Amino acid sequence: MKQASSSGPWWKYGLVWMIIGGPAAVVVAGIATVVIAVRTPDPVVAEDYYRRGMEINKTLSHKALAPAQQGRNHAVTPEPPPR
Repeated sequence: MKQASSSGPWWKYGLVWMIIGGPAAVVVAGIATVVIAVRTPDPVVAEDYYRRGMEINKTLSHKALAPAQQGRNHAVTPEPPPR
């Protein structure tokens, strides 16, 4: 019996590079993500975020906004006929 001889080195086969390429791409993307995370830190939340939110709610409550039910009904109300 003859043994099959190797037809060439492993790096000459495209399938090998396809198998190696997937995990290599994930490693490169992970390193890029770490670099971005280290260079651009997350912004700090303001110490008085709750008070600022309450002030925004107070300014919005002073405006005369129609309730959702009235706004919806107004949108489907037909226009009165011209006189």
